[in-house]
Amino acid sequence: MLSVVNADGTTTDGSSLIDEIVREGARRMLAAALEAEVNACIAELADQRGEKGHRLVVHNGYHQPRKVTTAAGVVEVKAPRVNDKRVDDATGERKPFSSAILPPWCRKSPKISEVLPLLYLHGLSSGDFVPALEQFLGSSAGLSPATVTRLTQQWQADHTAFMGRDLAEVDYVYVWADGIHLNVRLEVARACVLVLIGVRADGSKELVALKDGYRESGESWADLMRGCARRGMRAPVLAVGDGALGFWKALAEVFPETREQRCWVHKTANVLDSLPKSAQSGAKKAIQDIYNAEDKQHAQAAVKTFALLYGAKFPKAVKKITDDEAELLAFFDFPAGHWIHLRTTNPIESTFATVRLRTKVTRGAGSRTAALAMVFKLVESAQQRWRAVNAPHLVALVRAGARFERGQLVERPEAVAA
Repeated sequence: MLSVVNADGTTTDGSSLIDEIVREGARRMLAAALEAEVNACIAELADQRGEKGHRLVVHNGYHQPRKVTTAAGVVEVKAPRVNDKRVDDATGERKPFSSAILPPWCRKSPKISEVLPLLYLHGLSSGDFVPALEQFLGSSAGLSPATVTRLTQQWQADHTAFMGRDLAEVDYVYVWADGIHLNVRLEVARACVLVLIGVRADGSKELVALKDGYRESGESWADLMRGCARRGMRAPVLAVGDGALGFWKALAEVFPETREQRCWVHKTANVLDSLPKSAQSGAKKAIQDIYNAEDKQHAQAAVKTFALLYGAKFPKAVKKITDDEAELLAFFDFPAGHWIHLRTTNPIESTFATVRLRTKVTRGAGSRTAALAMVFKLVESAQQRWRAVNAPHLVALVRAGARFERGQLVERPEAVAA
């Protein structure tokens, strides 16, 4: 349908013509996808017939039109209706067709749900959401303050359930730990978000725990890790973190058998801060030679070289590396494909980089539980885009106690003899 367009590219009702074209294109594509989904289902189940030989699954017109909020704006769609008379043999109940593209309860796309916690962290109250999104989406449908309030309550319940879930059936071979200071609605000054991300035996990364703490204290970390242990979490083989003493003290208490790996990004920044600017460029290159070494022996030689070059003038800077040498080089005892993942806490830092950039100090303390729920939903969304570690098939061998030298698997003597 053609619209009258003003000189500035807007239509008579004030909306942008390009936005209308995008929304119309989105509506047609969604309608076509829903039609194709239903036709495919009916064709697949064409052989299922009732006692009288009639098909159990047939097309049956269309549902009433409904508006769906998407990243392209609000589009109106008429979903095909299916007459599905199949019965579940186990329960005896009907099992009607349900669209995977547009479930019956769906009123907004997952991308829109990602925007809402981001706006909350940005300092908007629920009453500000509608005017903030109305211009972008072309409608305020489904985004009333009451709707947003219900969503935040559901997110808080989701976070509570997540932190209480059973961990006995999950095996995290590696974990990264960090305290993230977001400066948003955590009520207590110097509060931070304690984050634990793990690598499962299949090589995939997963959020393990997320809760608020005070100054990354040992007791805050211990409380988080005791909770994980109480819910059945096994001791990880290796934990990666910065130099914060609180985490390592808690790890030694709760999982004393877990090995320690210091984060090279934090360590490098710490060392360079103790050097004059004139020496920082050369020192940074010397530090990179350590963690980029081809194996542990070459890394140990690079540590000696660093100490020789800078020890006379800057003993405190050198001591920061030599005192933690064992913990800094621990990753060399694991598969070479995993080294790039294990020598830093980058999986946590990269996830929270965008959150840090988009958060501001808000007026008033706000709700601690609501803020944690917002952070949790953002991380949960980001988790869907995390990739598995390199050489994922070797993670299970690490848990089994396999030995690696120079990053390569060492065959057992009996296996070699066989």
